[in-house]
Amino acid sequence: MPSASNQKRVKVPSRVSDILYGSVATPVNPDKKPPNLPVDHTHQWTVSVKGVNDADIAHFIKKVQFKLHDTYANPLRMIEHPPFEVSETGWGEFEIQIKLFFVPECTEKAQTLFHFLKLHPYIGDKAELELARQQRRPVLSYVYDEIIFNEPTEAMYDLLTSRGSARLPSRVRGARGEFVEESEASELDRLGEGIKVVQENIRKAKETLVEKEKQVAQIKAGMEKK
Repeated sequence: MPSASNQKRVKVPSRVSDILYGSVATPVNPDKKPPNLPVDHTHQWTVSVKGVNDADIAHFIKKVQFKLHDTYANPLRMIEHPPFEVSETGWGEFEIQIKLFFVPECTEKAQTLFHFLKLHPYIGDKAELELARQQRRPVLSYVYDEIIFNEPTEAMYDLLTSRGSARLPSRVRGARGEFVEESEASELDRLGEGIKVVQENIRKAKETLVEKEKQVAQIKAGMEKK
């Protein structure tokens, strides 16, 4: 354990270290299947936590726990040394829980992240998607995140600053973005679809309102005749 003196908090602006977490998945070539690959497994994939530009993160992350789908043997995988990654094969997409454990000098609780494993390309027209599948292109799905150390211990502060990995937080705290070729387009598509749904609901509401107004007008007209 770090000494009591090193557990003293440093009253300085928060310090940030950058990480990437996510996965890369590659379709299996049916003509060159790895030995012992289950018949229904269609992809090879790796989920990982790493530094931006492969920068070292082991000085502040002690170990990483990956929780896979329960159908995998030993779904809870603890990786205690870099590279912090797990490679597997499979056929389905699912959410992976990623738990970061920090070095003792940090004295902070573990942090949990979630990543949805992507095996297939989804963005693009039908021809592009079909070509991507035929060429068995890897599907990359990585998220950029900032690990924020607010008032770190003296030991942690020395560790972060001596390794040159720490910096001040960006203006948007907890800034997060997906490093996926299709992610930005995907988000725009989702927003576009959401806008279409809202517009359609507004159109239907207007039609209903107009119809109700007609009914009210007819009732009024009938009452006046009487």
